[in-house]
Amino acid sequence: MHRMSVREDFPGDIPDEEGLCGVEREGDLCWLTIQREEVLNCLSFPTLLRMRTLLEELREDLSIRCILFTGAGQKAFCAGADLKERRTMPDERVPRFVRNIRALMDDVEAMPQPTIAVIGGFAFGGGMELALSCDLRVAAPHAKLGLTEVSLAIIPGAGGTQRLPRLIGKARAKELILTGRRIDAEEAERIGLVNSIAPEGKLFEHASELARAIAANGPIAVRAAKAAIDVGCEMPKSKGLEHEARCYERVLGTEDRLEALAAFTEKRKPVFQGR
Repeated sequence: MHRMSVREDFPGDIPDEEGLCGVEREGDLCWLTIQREEVLNCLSFPTLLRMRTLLEELREDLSIRCILFTGAGQKAFCAGADLKERRTMPDERVPRFVRNIRALMDDVEAMPQPTIAVIGGFAFGGGMELALSCDLRVAAPHAKLGLTEVSLAIIPGAGGTQRLPRLIGKARAKELILTGRRIDAEEAERIGLVNSIAPEGKLFEHASELARAIAANGPIAVRAAKAAIDVGCEMPKSKGLEHEARCYERVLGTEDRLEALAAFTEKRKPVFQGR
């Protein structure tokens, strides 16, 4: 499937504004933070451009072993599309916006590095679709989540109708999507929408601990395992097993595999280099 490049479908008059999404390196982890706290971190056209530009750069940096997505402030992870912008957007630009918000989610899902959505508040509409595009999701106790588009007489258009059923099952997904119901973190964890709820006031520490547990492993193996799951689970089982075997072949000739064997023999922790 062709994944639309950042510049392929963006109007030239939309600026790539750095302040809309921050990037911070923390060792071999990377944090991407939507910095629009005043509008609940909604996704405007320039924000989409900024995020997609950053992801295009980060996907080539394999020294990064895990990417964490979050939103500025305590109220929202991301409350979806910027409706104020949409109300003033020329009709001919709306389909282009929808294509790009969908492309952003595809970009996130296609990242070779594992991704974690760190949900510190509201995750509605496109914000929940962003979280669904990540490999894992952790939430603050006060987080609220929902695909609320039908209340605006539209449908989830950035992958929500496809990713949510695959995650929690078709019947539960239909209930949430067709009612537009918002759920709390406890229910989200119970139905498998989020992996875990952080202790009160410890969201970032909790997410970092999970990310570091991933980063401690062989990075080539982690990326290969992610690819085996993502691609193989969309195939019939026999084809999925063949794909798993191909992913396994990627790690056989790596220095990291030899380092792991040496570390086991020497009773020490391995030092992986991603080679």
